[in-house]
Amino acid sequence: MSCEVDVLYGLNIPSKAPSLLREILFFDQVCAEEPSRRARFMGARWKERARAELLGHRAVSVPVDQHVDARSFSKRLPAFDSILNARDLFITAWAHYRRTRRFLNITLPNTPDVMHWTYPLPIRARNTKNVYTIHDLVPLRLPHTTLDNKTNHLRLITDIVRHADAICTVSEASRRDIIDFAPQAAAITHNTYQSVREQTAVQNLSADIITQTLNRLYDLRTDGYFLYYGSIEPKKNIARLIEAFLASESQRQLVVVGAMAWKSEGEQQLLERGKRLGRIIQMEYLPENDLMMLIRGARAVLFPSLTEGFGLPVVEAMMMGTPVLTSGEASLPEVVGEAGLMVDAYDTISIMEGIQKLDRDDNLCQKMHQDGPVQARKFDMANYQIALKKFYNAVLG
Repeated sequence: MSCEVDVLYGLNIPSKAPSLLREILFFDQVCAEEPSRRARFMGARWKERARAELLGHRAVSVPVDQHVDARSFSKRLPAFDSILNARDLFITAWAHYRRTRRFLNITLPNTPDVMHWTYPLPIRARNTKNVYTIHDLVPLRLPHTTLDNKTNHLRLITDIVRHADAICTVSEASRRDIIDFAPQAAAITHNTYQSVREQTAVQNLSADIITQTLNRLYDLRTDGYFLYYGSIEPKKNIARLIEAFLASESQRQLVVVGAMAWKSEGEQQLLERGKRLGRIIQMEYLPENDLMMLIRGARAVLFPSLTEGFGLPVVEAMMMGTPVLTSGEASLPEVVGEAGLMVDAYDTISIMEGIQKLDRDDNLCQKMHQDGPVQARKFDMANYQIALKKFYNAVLG
């Protein structure tokens, strides 16, 4: 897009630390799974947070001068021209917002033309345009399917609409939801859709290599299984999916890739039953390349979700030429178009009949194999860059 991109983090890196130490601490923390320790009362870190709440935060640059061997992070960091950090930014912002219902102000070095907050956050950068991405309003539209504090979430969305120079979202369905809950957002809410990254390494592998790899690593046969991947939580509709699959009498197996989330006891019982019958295989985690090979080798990806802001798994499946079963809910019809099989997410029989169609109809699967990549290209990086550039131009007037 011919523009410079600074990426802002909120890691526990003292703002006055020497530049070399900032680089070391950045790579020590950026992909850490353990939560940051609490600040000691009246300690230096606590005082820095208190000062940020009172006077506003200030970001500092994190030099990436190749003192640290960062090759292990190449796929885990976004593209950037420079890295910025504001110590404990997000922790401080949330604490400040809960106490005052005010956004935390932050000053950025080399003030950008646009500060794009890619998640709903109670933060505002000084002296620039502030835009916020709201992927969906699932906590408000289907409140029983998430653990979010609904009062706080509605309040935050309302305040973002009031403060934002613009709002970015990822589907027309999400745009309609945002306007439904906050009508005043109509003039400033733009849909750019979401991009899907091409997996050329896996896409270019021969069918023989895919077959050999799946058989050797996972004892799976190409075209011999259906696949679901994603979190196992209420909005993903896993219970109905498993019930429908077990009722379908398919001789293929169902591979479920995803960790158990909250409120998943019923899903776990169904999974265990399917595993005892030898009809379901569950994997909690797979490396990205292995997952993409699993998608490519599947008879179909099954994704009858109750709601999605976008629906990345169905686009990834279509990109691989793998048939898709999905629901007619939220964004999924506009994302899948005519390239997938739609079922009623709330009707187990409808899902079962869809699985049976994909299980038995080779011609249908072949058509989806051809149509899927064409539909997926609508969400490739080139189209996303065009949409994003148009959005930023509208923001800057």
